[in-house]
Amino acid sequence: MMDADLGRVPGAVLAAGVLQHAGGPLIEQRALVRGTAVAPRADRRVLAVTGEDRLSWLDSVTSQALTRLEPGRSTELLVLDPQGRVEHAAAVLDDGETTWLIVDRDDADALLAWLLRMRFRLRVAPRDASDELAVVGVTDAGLGLVVPAAPHEVPLVWKDPWPEIGPGGVGYAPEADHPGYAVRWNEVLVTEAELQRLIDAAVSGDLALAGALAVEALRVAAWRPRWSAEVDERTIPHELDWMRTAVHMDKGCYRGQETVAKVHNLGHPPRRVIALQLDGSDDILPTPGDPLRVGETEIGRITSVARHHEDGPIALAVVKRSAAVDGDGLVVSTAEGDVTATATTVVPPDAGAAAAVPRMPRLSRRPVATQP
Repeated sequence: MMDADLGRVPGAVLAAGVLQHAGGPLIEQRALVRGTAVAPRADRRVLAVTGEDRLSWLDSVTSQALTRLEPGRSTELLVLDPQGRVEHAAAVLDDGETTWLIVDRDDADALLAWLLRMRFRLRVAPRDASDELAVVGVTDAGLGLVVPAAPHEVPLVWKDPWPEIGPGGVGYAPEADHPGYAVRWNEVLVTEAELQRLIDAAVSGDLALAGALAVEALRVAAWRPRWSAEVDERTIPHELDWMRTAVHMDKGCYRGQETVAKVHNLGHPPRRVIALQLDGSDDILPTPGDPLRVGETEIGRITSVARHHEDGPIALAVVKRSAAVDGDGLVVSTAEGDVTATATTVVPPDAGAAAAVPRMPRLSRRPVATQP
């Protein structure tokens, strides 16, 4: 992976090589929104797929329709297991010669290994491109601060499609007033020289950097799922409202498609994501994995937590489908004590069952005889 001496930046706090903040996470959020800061994403890595068959091949093994993906157009994909559970996730951008996949750092090696196993005799060549390109996050307002790489004359800027419902997608959260429209996110692929230029500008005070805490706060506020946070061994895309951007319902067969179609058309996802406004009066912030309760009954777990520059402490949680969680009365159990929470529905309990299947009469019923 590309080395970046972020420790030179005044006030920088790093964890496992990832910039957490540069002195003021809330200030950094505001700067990102205004377009006066950029976020080095050492927690994201880049994979590349070359070869004539790359798009049709990725189309055949993932949840997204990619065969006709135009150069420069952004989308995302999921790799599902045979039962429709999420194994991998990637942002997708093609430049006419190479398909670039941006993935969470902890998923990169496993996804690359899986892609290499699935090549068969096709003309495709997946590789780790993390030494070639780095990822920098920025809002629409700040795109002018970063010079994207363009190895084939197409600027490598992945414009997050969230929360728009893409072609073939299905949304469960209401479209009106969806918080994801408030701040539109981009991930820019840059060369080592450009990354170094950004760091030098931050060291000299000519540019503000934002850390992972600021980026995560904007993501959580947008109800945006992430592989490294919301996904566990049971997750199906319906539970996270990920059908809107990462699944194409009308494409050809792929692994896990039967579950995707069956749950959406005939059933309901067994769990669902909700958004939480946390009580901040005691300055206790839960951690991912903390249980969420109604009374004494545990209904789910916290998946992401953040302090938002406007909303205060917020979180995402995945709960049982049947759990009644709207409004007040929820408690998060933390190591430091209980935190009360107010819930907002993201995926509703009745999500799915979209097919209008006619009710069939019971075969055991016999016509009632009538008297002549």
